[in-house]
Amino acid sequence: MDDKALQVQISELNAKVDLLLEHVNEQRLKTNQLEDLVSDISIVGKDVYDTAVVELENRQVELDPEQLKGMGLRVLRNMGNFRDLLITFESMADLVKDVTPIVNETIMDFTDKLNEFDRKGYFEFLRESGNVLDKFITEVSADDLKQLAENIDPMLDMLKALGRPEVMQGMKNATQALSETSSQKVPEVSVFRMIRELNKPEMKKALGFIVTLMKNFSTNNPNS
Repeated sequence: MDDKALQVQISELNAKVDLLLEHVNEQRLKTNQLEDLVSDISIVGKDVYDTAVVELENRQVELDPEQLKGMGLRVLRNMGNFRDLLITFESMADLVKDVTPIVNETIMDFTDKLNEFDRKGYFEFLRESGNVLDKFITEVSADDLKQLAENIDPMLDMLKALGRPEVMQGMKNATQALSETSSQKVPEVSVFRMIRELNKPEMKKALGFIVTLMKNFSTNNPNS
């Protein structure tokens, strides 16, 4: 082997030795750091322990080592339950995140609907309805309600009659005629003019309606 090849091998060997020494030095530094950390933790732990002992003595609290041991064993036995509980909390948190926008939107829609009801006067109507109901309860006695119950059948018959289209139309015509007559200036009519008006076809029809109405009223009135 020539000198050049030998020199190359020596250089490679020196490089490997340097790497090995560097690795050993790093491990030594890590070991020293770990020892320093353990030492610091020991000091802190001792201080915490001493402080806890003093605080417990001041508060007259006695700890049973057996109870602490049993508690530790229970905690270890229930690690799976704790894990499941944390998973449940995470699921609930995700559910809250998903549901919150929906709840906010629902609240906004409900608020908008309340504002719409307020603009349309629903709440004012309910308040006035309450006043009407209060006045009704105040003014109507139990005897009045009893009489109303006793005469409910004729009232129902009257309501059924009012619901007929021809009756409703007749009431509408009568109301409209009364309104128009009230707004007009009614002239004075002499006897002769009244006789002439009665001879007109529409007046004869009106008189026939009145006579028929009175006849039916007398027929349906048991006290007549």
